[in-house]
Amino acid sequence: MASKTWFITGTSRGFGREWAVAALERGDSVAATARDVSSLDDLVERFGDRILPIALDVTDRGADFAAVDAAVLRFGRLDVVVNNAGYGHFGFVEEVTEAEARAQLETNVFGALWITQAALPHLRAQGSGHIIQVSSIGGISAFPLVGIYHASKWALEGFSQSLAQEVAGFGIHVTLVEPGGFSTDWSGSSAATSEPLEAYAALHESVAEARKTRNATPGDPAASAQAILRVVDAEEPPLRVFFGTAPLGIAKADYASRIETWEKWNDVSVLAQG
Repeated sequence: MASKTWFITGTSRGFGREWAVAALERGDSVAATARDVSSLDDLVERFGDRILPIALDVTDRGADFAAVDAAVLRFGRLDVVVNNAGYGHFGFVEEVTEAEARAQLETNVFGALWITQAALPHLRAQGSGHIIQVSSIGGISAFPLVGIYHASKWALEGFSQSLAQEVAGFGIHVTLVEPGGFSTDWSGSSAATSEPLEAYAALHESVAEARKTRNATPGDPAASAQAILRVVDAEEPPLRVFFGTAPLGIAKADYASRIETWEKWNDVSVLAQG
């Protein structure tokens, strides 16, 4: 199989780093972005000129376009574009401030949108390419305490499903990767938390306990590397794919409940038609 050129955002840790290493180890080239590129020094020492570290804040649209152009200038093409940069925000909907909400959407939605827009002219000119959008089981289901995070991932899911239909004729694939709980820094130091309201004190406690149960056996980000290679090497990759053992069960229960409700209220739906 011919080697691939990757562009991956958020490679300082977690999925981004593991996937960059897996690609480099098999002989691919990687343009790797991070806010602090010193976190990539060991990879540069190990893999030399097959990795291009790029300092990038994905919320800067101009910098996003410049970073993609720099990668194409260096490697000549892009085969896989991975929008991985993002973070989790914890807070009940009433607790989230305007600044917190805007910051979450700027990174998780607009950052991915700008990188996607920057890459598309290059992929269309090639007549090939694969855009990987790192979503979440939280992109199709929702839980308390992470409402604004869910909003960001549902937005990513929506524009990416449209995108897949728009670019298929150019030979470009789009895949939404939807992980369950993994041992990444998503809920650690990279996460943000709103100031809690006293009115929700009891609910905060019960939600925290539910999260512990739900995430009792998190996945290993390193193990996900072989999974992402399977996806990008597939002749016909999926629009959506779960990573981890928990998401399928969550999705089945959620969608069964939705269908049951829609069917129960279908007489009202028909009434609305006139």
